[in-house]
Amino acid sequence: MTKAVTSAGAMQLVEQGKVSLDGPIGKLLPDLASPQVLEGFDANGEPKLRPARTPITLRHLMTHTAGFCYHLWNADMAKYLQKTGLPDITTCKNDALKIPIMTDPGTRWEYGINIDFIGKAVEAVSGKRLDAYLRDHLFSPLGMNDTGFKITDAQRQRLVGMHARTPDGLVPIPFELEQDPEFHMGGGGLYSTGADYIKFTQMILNKGSGNGNQVLKPETIALMSVNQMGELNVNKLVSADLALTNDVDLYPDMVKKWGLSFLLNTAKTPEGRSAGSLAWAGLANTYFWIDPARDITGVILMQLLPFGDAKCLEAFAGFERGVYDGLGAGSGQKAA
Repeated sequence: MTKAVTSAGAMQLVEQGKVSLDGPIGKLLPDLASPQVLEGFDANGEPKLRPARTPITLRHLMTHTAGFCYHLWNADMAKYLQKTGLPDITTCKNDALKIPIMTDPGTRWEYGINIDFIGKAVEAVSGKRLDAYLRDHLFSPLGMNDTGFKITDAQRQRLVGMHARTPDGLVPIPFELEQDPEFHMGGGGLYSTGADYIKFTQMILNKGSGNGNQVLKPETIALMSVNQMGELNVNKLVSADLALTNDVDLYPDMVKKWGLSFLLNTAKTPEGRSAGSLAWAGLANTYFWIDPARDITGVILMQLLPFGDAKCLEAFAGFERGVYDGLGAGSGQKAA
C-alpha cells in the first residue's frame, strides 16, 4: 500500500507546479525518454522490441496505463527477466527498472512498477531521497511515526512475520525488503502499522488535512479521487507466479476505474462500500478503502502469501460488511 503514499507525495509537487501530470516524464527521468515495447520473442527466444508510439506521462504512471507490468502477472516479463538476467524489482536495484513496457502508453491498464518511477520523479524534483521526502512532507506532518522504508531496532521487536498458505496450513517464510537499497521502492517498500496507515487514509478522507496539517489541497484530493484513465478499465490480474499471487478480480461483474492512485468502484459493493470509493491493497494481503460518501475509511493488515488469498478476502469482506452494518444512520467520521 506504498503506492498511494508515494503518489500523494508526487501530487504535492504537481500542486507546486514542479512537475506536470501530462508532460513527457522522460524530460525528468531520462530512462523513460525512449521506452521500448516488448512484442514477444522470436524463433530463437530473443526479445522483440520496438519504440513506443507515445511518450510516458506522470498520469500514465499513476493510473498504471504506462505499459509497465509486474512479472507476477505477466509471463512474458518473467521470460524477459530470465533471458536478460535483470533483477526483480524487490531487490531495489536500479537495474530492475531497465525493463520494457508491454503496451503503448495510454492503451491498456496493467498493474506494474509504475510507482517506482514516480518515486524516482519525486527524488529528481525535490532533490531528496524518497524516504526523506515522504518523512518530511507526509509522515511527520501526519504523525505517522511508525512508517518508513528502514526498520528500526525497536520496530524489529514488533515486526509481524510473513507466512505462506500451504496444504499443511500457514508456514513462516523469510521475507524482508532490502534495508540498504540502491533506490527506495515507491511501489511497495514501506513498513507501517494499521494505526499509522489509517492516518494517511483519513487525510485523504479529510480532503488533505490530518493531524492539524493540510498536506494536500482539497481540489487535489478531488482530482485523485475520480477516473483518470478515460475509457480504459481495470483488468483481471492473472497469476504467472502462484507462490506469490492468485488470480485477482475484485468485483468481477463491475466496471472498475483508476484514480491517482486508487482503485475506484463504479457501483455499490455487496459489503456496502459506496460507488466512487477509493481502495487498494498490498501483496501480503493488506487492504484499505476510503468511502467519502459515507465518511468512512478502513484498513486491515494480514501478513501472508499468496496475494488474493480467498480466506483473507473473506475476512476483509466480513470486516467491511460489519463496519457498514454497525454504521447505521450515524454520522461523523469513522476509522475502522
